[in-house]
Amino acid sequence: MRPSLLDPLFAPATTLEGVGPKVGALLEKVTPADVAERELRVGDLLFVLPHSLIDRRSRPEIALAAEGAIVTLEVTIDRHQPPPRGKGGMPYRVFAFDDTGEIALTFFHAKGPWLENTLPVGARMLISGRMEWFNGRPSMVHPDHMVSVDKAGDLPLVEPVYPLTAGLSPRVLRRILAQALARLPALPEWQDAELVRRQSFPDFAGALKRLHEPADALDVSLDNPARRRLAYDELLAGQLSLAMIRARVRRFSGRPLVGDGRHVAAIRAALPYTLTRSQEQAVAEIDADLARPDRMLRLLQGDVGAGKTVVALLAMARAAEAGGQSALMAPTEILARQHFATIAPLAAKAGLAARVLTGREKGRERAEILAGIADGSIDFVIGTHALFQESVAYRNLVLAIVDEQHRFGVHQRLSMTAKGDAPDMLVMTATPIPRTLVLSAFGDMDVSRLTEKPAGRKPIQTVTLPIERLTDLVGRIGNAIRDGQKAYWICPLVEESEEVKLMSADDRAKSLREVFGPLVGLVHGRMKAAEKDEAMRAFKSGETRILVATTVVEVGVDVPDATIIVIEHAERFGLAQLHQLRGRVGRGDDASTCVLLYEGPLGETAKRRLSVLRETEDGFLISEEDLKLRGEGELLGTRQSGTPGFQVARLEAHGDLLEIARSDARLVLERDPDLTTPRGEALRLLLYLFGRDEAVRLLRAG
Repeated sequence: MRPSLLDPLFAPATTLEGVGPKVGALLEKVTPADVAERELRVGDLLFVLPHSLIDRRSRPEIALAAEGAIVTLEVTIDRHQPPPRGKGGMPYRVFAFDDTGEIALTFFHAKGPWLENTLPVGARMLISGRMEWFNGRPSMVHPDHMVSVDKAGDLPLVEPVYPLTAGLSPRVLRRILAQALARLPALPEWQDAELVRRQSFPDFAGALKRLHEPADALDVSLDNPARRRLAYDELLAGQLSLAMIRARVRRFSGRPLVGDGRHVAAIRAALPYTLTRSQEQAVAEIDADLARPDRMLRLLQGDVGAGKTVVALLAMARAAEAGGQSALMAPTEILARQHFATIAPLAAKAGLAARVLTGREKGRERAEILAGIADGSIDFVIGTHALFQESVAYRNLVLAIVDEQHRFGVHQRLSMTAKGDAPDMLVMTATPIPRTLVLSAFGDMDVSRLTEKPAGRKPIQTVTLPIERLTDLVGRIGNAIRDGQKAYWICPLVEESEEVKLMSADDRAKSLREVFGPLVGLVHGRMKAAEKDEAMRAFKSGETRILVATTVVEVGVDVPDATIIVIEHAERFGLAQLHQLRGRVGRGDDASTCVLLYEGPLGETAKRRLSVLRETEDGFLISEEDLKLRGEGELLGTRQSGTPGFQVARLEAHGDLLEIARSDARLVLERDPDLTTPRGEALRLLLYLFGRDEAVRLLRAG
């Protein structure tokens, strides 16, 4: 049961004065909470925070007011000049003066009687707004505030500026937020007293009040103690809920998986290369996890082509030695089949059976695979999310491996857990994730990193090229193809759209076929699985030499003799995605090139992005840069993935607090696993405030 103390904040936002269905829908657009699945609450509005402020304390005289500045003028109203009859499109002007000169206050579509009433001739008024000068004459269009001098106290001198949406005026929003703030009950302190002192944190209510009623620009900055206090509250709520999920998952104790080493030795002997140092370390960490009675929850991060699949295969071999089955789940069918192509021949050398299961296996073939999974004759199953459907029953699933974790949220991880008798879990990602993001999204996991490229990988030369030089580029690709090379050509869209005038994959394939004829293949996400496979097969076998594609090829497609990748409209892709795409080449013995084709003029962020790619191939470095350029929400595709998007915290600014929150959460749960001490009870309130109710439910479920 949610504590009744929080009831005022969990009331629907429509209980506030002035909030009906229409305004409620507008408020949903500005609230940072994810309210798609439920109605907007009063408490959600507390975290609609200002991003800057308007300072109205500048009080110059008219002649000394600077162009474009926000000023507050003390003036006497002189005369009104309505627009001529029938000329409603012309402005209504009110002239006012002080000792230094005259100013025109200009209003469009104004109601004359209302203005005569608000600005009576002869009245002394305070007028606040942006100064404009036309032909040497001062003017103010639609002043923000107009009050008589004897009501000066009604004029807000410092006003917070909130994110706005069309149809919602700043004044209406501020009035609604003030009501929400007034409903905040007196809450106990849930933070550690020593931390509060060290970080100079105000209390929760004080922090909200300071942000919503700022006195100067520092009050709304990201590194202000009030903002940091709320960011820390949110990060602690996140870390606490991840730690509780982890404790719950670990409570379904795993079992030690220890083998005699024969399958692992057979696979190592069949490999045409030796493992890198970081691969060996990851294998050792995973072996140690598997040997423990606790469940393994490990994230394996490796740059494109760092050799994650082999590390996963050795873990699967270890599980087979211990008498269990393994399942490897990939986000797309192309990727699942590719993992299968790598794993099956090596597994066969060790006498192990591997099969692939996606939505495409039908009829008798599917029935055979399902029977083999159920009777244990299949050791390794590789596939898409089809692996975890109701109809699939494992004889003894002890290891679940998930590739490209950021496409699956915490909830999907928990549903896989239900399939076996609490299988160990290894999660792999080729998206290098900055350390701060690993902690925030995967705080419930241990982490292994593959930092080297496998032996024999050549560096990739990255060049930027303006779209005007397209003809040169096509000529160069023609030369490369005559030399026996292959090229990818990536486009951002499948087909041309009305809104975005970009070259689509369809159009680019047509234009390249005019030059290269049937050597040009095409693959994109709207094709049927069989068509995609056929396009990939033709490219691999060399029937086609240029593959035009959308970002379908972003993860995991492996064609070692492809040495060129052209990314068209590179300015439209994020850094991590460009880096992923670049990793499709440089997989064989020949030197490779990545051409970033851009359309100018480039903005600052796009420029920085393309230059970072030219400078480095280190995916972890690139991910840190991407975090600075884009912020964490976009980096993880937060909204779709079930990973935490933050309402208050910004990891690029508050990353230092994340480490503290993580150790604080662990310490709290060691001392008070059921949150029953006074601080524990207060922390339950915190979990509810930041929408981490599922963690509190886990406590109750035991």
